[in-house]
Amino acid sequence: MTQRIVSEGKAGLHPRNQHRQRYDFALLIEAHPALADFVRLNEYQDASIDFANPQAVKSLNQALLKQHYGIAAWDIPPQFLCPPIPGRADYLHYLADLLAAGNGGNIPRGESVRVLDIGVGANLVYPIIGQREYGWSFVGADINADALENAQRIIAANAGLERVIALRSQCNADKIFAGVVQPGERFDLAMCNPPFHASQAEAMAGTQRKWQNLERNRGKPARKTSHSSAPKLNFGGQAAELYCNGGEEAFISRMVSESAMIAEQCLWFTSLVSKAATLPAVYRALRAVGALKVKTVEMAQGQKQSRFVAWTFLDQAAQRAWGHQRWHDKAGQ
Repeated sequence: MTQRIVSEGKAGLHPRNQHRQRYDFALLIEAHPALADFVRLNEYQDASIDFANPQAVKSLNQALLKQHYGIAAWDIPPQFLCPPIPGRADYLHYLADLLAAGNGGNIPRGESVRVLDIGVGANLVYPIIGQREYGWSFVGADINADALENAQRIIAANAGLERVIALRSQCNADKIFAGVVQPGERFDLAMCNPPFHASQAEAMAGTQRKWQNLERNRGKPARKTSHSSAPKLNFGGQAAELYCNGGEEAFISRMVSESAMIAEQCLWFTSLVSKAATLPAVYRALRAVGALKVKTVEMAQGQKQSRFVAWTFLDQAAQRAWGHQRWHDKAGQ
């Protein structure tokens, strides 16, 4: 059975999302003074930054992570994605609701809740937000050694993260869980932001469209981008972050197939789904492996629509037993 859940609230963001209001640039600059170099009044005389400027976007992220999540040191190499913090936080808040639904409405908190982040990337944003908001512990997996090296630098530079965030290398690009999830190991959640383009050409076309939209909003002629001149931060990214053979449909279908092999080692498997057109293929894959329950959670950030699909192989009784054994005593604290 597939269940659809639609988010509510201003600008579509989750009610617990700290970023539902406009950015308070005075407070952000106080937290991260370097941001002041990028803040200007826009045409409506509101403080803002140029979101087409990769350095401005990175500085904004540094300020947000410091002000809201106590991350004193955060940086990424220029060739990696610089993720939008509000949208990343939304995914985690809805995951918390997913666990709460099977725990009497109480969000389980603390290190006993274990989350596997597939494709953690260089930025480490999901583990940072999930740990700071709910105290969860994380295992972050990636195939890119440079990404893991940078993520480890972030962990080392911020007190407390080393105890609750571990990183693992996926050495086989054809595998997702195999080689990462150890025998007998259990996770309460698996999460993933999969590459959604099917090729480098498709990824570059997507980058070009984003630039055109930004330039149009600023009243400027749209620029042309090439592989060598494309922005390296907010619209940049390594190949594994942006595309794979078959795009997100193939990646998530493979993730679904592999999840059945560790069906009893994870309570909820989840993945973001960028394109609504991908959903029928995902549902077919889930029926094929016999997932017992499937939920599709709709999300939005401004005009951008997104969603994630969650599935479990455990029946209701097994889910209750899972929560009781792993985090029942700490729920709601």
